[in-house]
Amino acid sequence: MTSSAPARRERTRDITIEPVGLDGMLGLPDASAGIVLFAHGSGSGRFSPRNNFVARALRDAGFATLLFDLLTEEEAQDRANVFDIPLLAERLSMATAWVKQDPDTAALPVGYFGASTGAAATLVAAASGAWPIAAIVSRGGRPDLAGAALQKVTSPTLLIVGGADTTVFELNRAALAALRCQKHLAVVPGATHLFEEPGTLETVVDLAGNWFASHLAQGAT
Repeated sequence: MTSSAPARRERTRDITIEPVGLDGMLGLPDASAGIVLFAHGSGSGRFSPRNNFVARALRDAGFATLLFDLLTEEEAQDRANVFDIPLLAERLSMATAWVKQDPDTAALPVGYFGASTGAAATLVAAASGAWPIAAIVSRGGRPDLAGAALQKVTSPTLLIVGGADTTVFELNRAALAALRCQKHLAVVPGATHLFEEPGTLETVVDLAGNWFASHLAQGAT
């Protein structure tokens, strides 16, 4: 996805997803090819620096993005909620319903980008069949936490893990075997769990951008 083309013009909107009152940031580049919803992990929210980095790159590539808080401030105080995958998946489906009702985004094919426990939420939400999801990308995620839902996922799914993140790599490899959809496991050499090493997050951007470019285009047809 790497390109020397200038960044696209875009507009942003602060939004609230009711009835829970989840705050979000909607980014809309000109002529969006689709929209990617971000499911954060480990209790982080819409200001996650790594997900914002990926989101900016996706907008430059022509995808709308929605970064939002899966939990309210009060809910986030309870650490158990961070690992409540059914709750997080429900919130992601709620955000997808909002996207499908908003005039700016209703016609766009939808993709999910999940990190850590948020990756499991994307898979559970997609497996529910509540909304057609054109593609899923997991970055350093815990897809294993999706459990039996893995076998019900039909959306093309890309699992990205760091080469130095050995425990999570094994969990992703097991999840890959359980998936019955189009799937791929991409390993970023030298990257640890948070992809803090120079150039590793840029590699994630390229992998995710190419996956969405391929499958969101199909979702639009």
